Amino acid sequence: MIASLEYNASMPGVLKNSIDWVSRVGPQPFNERHGLLMSASPSMVGGNRGLWALRVPLEHLGARVYPDMFSLAQAHQAFDAAGRISNPQLQERFEHTMIAFMDLVEASKHYPCVRSRWVEYLGEHPDPVIGRVQ
Repeated sequence: MIASLEYNASMPGVLKNSIDWVSRVGPQPFNERHGLLMSASPSMVGGNRGLWALRVPLEHLGARVYPDMFSLAQAHQAFDAAGRISNPQLQERFEHTMIAFMDLVEASKHYPCVRSRWVEYLGEHPDPVIGRVQ
């Protein structure tokens, strides 16, 4: 699970730089990893645009990013005294997203058909020495 900030409708530079450095490691650490993206922001968008930008490099590197991202708009006033999301519909959506993501991760352990092979570029094969296409 990655909870990310949004900077100018994209992901933070530090996060992008980290993904870029990890992408040079072989075998690819993101390959076949499940991911759930979340954000919270005082804005009306809740950081959602940054999550869309974050999906691209993670999916390119073979991660299985869960389709339902969770963004919490106006986060500075979204929580009650107990630390839960004060809007019952948003709290229910948050819980449903977390449970559905965990169900998918659990299913992938038991059902091999959920898995797929990662190919960086169609028709190209990684160099066996470095495990990547240059």
